[in-house]
Amino acid sequence: MFETMSLLTLQHYWWIIISLLASLLVFLMFVQGGQTLIYTLGKTEPERKIIVNTLGRKWEFTFTTLVTFGGAFFASFPLFYSTSFGGAYWVWMIILFAFVIQAVAYEFRTKPNNFLGQRTFELFLFINGALGTILIGTAVSTFFTGSDFLVNTLNLTNIANPIISQWKGPAHGLEAVLNWRNVDLGLTIFFLARVLGILYILNSTDNEAISKRSHKQLWINAIPFLIFFLAYVFALMLNKGFAVEPGTGRVFMEPYKYWHNLIEMPVVATLFVVGVLLVLFGIFRPLTSFKKCSSKGIWFAGSGTVLTVFALFLLAGFNNTAFYPSTYDLQSSLTIMNSSSSQYTLTVMSYVSLMVPFVLAYIVYAWWSLNRRKITEEEMEEGGHSY
Repeated sequence: MFETMSLLTLQHYWWIIISLLASLLVFLMFVQGGQTLIYTLGKTEPERKIIVNTLGRKWEFTFTTLVTFGGAFFASFPLFYSTSFGGAYWVWMIILFAFVIQAVAYEFRTKPNNFLGQRTFELFLFINGALGTILIGTAVSTFFTGSDFLVNTLNLTNIANPIISQWKGPAHGLEAVLNWRNVDLGLTIFFLARVLGILYILNSTDNEAISKRSHKQLWINAIPFLIFFLAYVFALMLNKGFAVEPGTGRVFMEPYKYWHNLIEMPVVATLFVVGVLLVLFGIFRPLTSFKKCSSKGIWFAGSGTVLTVFALFLLAGFNNTAFYPSTYDLQSSLTIMNSSSSQYTLTVMSYVSLMVPFVLAYIVYAWWSLNRRKITEEEMEEGGHSY
């Protein structure tokens, strides 16, 4: 089946998979968002134990998706991996550190003879929730704003220094925070993760005090999320974008490039609009409930998040667009055509990708098994495994 596909078709197919993994990762960051609210939603130790345990049952899903996303990107578009991970290494190292201390925190938070103290590991969870979301959002924004790097494939013939990509930014990725649009998207992801975390806690816990505080915090976090998100989208649509000339591959700046992508790809535009509407419905359904806070908002907001992020990634890579542009040298910008693996590699990997539906089915089953009952204070007092 995949052997009959052209290289260009395979490149588009794998960008779709990368985009899907990225959108799932952003949705699963509700774990990170919830971790930043442990002391805001939980005022007593039993309440905080409920919150930590309901999030702790899902943290591995986020971590696994992040690793899968990175592995798929490396295998399908290795030039991006070597350029970004090899050049902007400070950003990725801090992100990696944030996720490592998350795993440590969940495993050792309540261990006997914990000499660091429980609150130290809860601080680790907060750091993971804040740094993980803001820095990933900032890094992804460079797909639209660009980074300082140079790509010279002729260096492959230089035996003494066969390095293709050279990072020209002075802070090796940290300079991305100097662009307000990058920070804007980072804060958008941060507040979105908190909103999703609140909605998930409403859905998976049964505690009246936590529910009331969650309702209040939903307002507090939804408003800045909407402000940052709308500011980013307007800036994205109104600014110049990195276009690729068909045939020659020459990269040039095109006014309103991402707006053009949106209207020239109606399917992507539909996904984006439907996704945004679902996120808004998921947020405002609990807020407009006159009785008890609705616990179903996570499913609307979560599915909307997946569709919206999926559409944004397609805007970045499809329709003759450089998905990882270089502001140092426009012609060094990476596209899905000039940065992918060979046709043979993509073909073999495509057969492996057929296992994805089975993995997703397992995740759905595991999720359902863990969420059959809402977590209560009584359950935490019964003993058994807890974080």
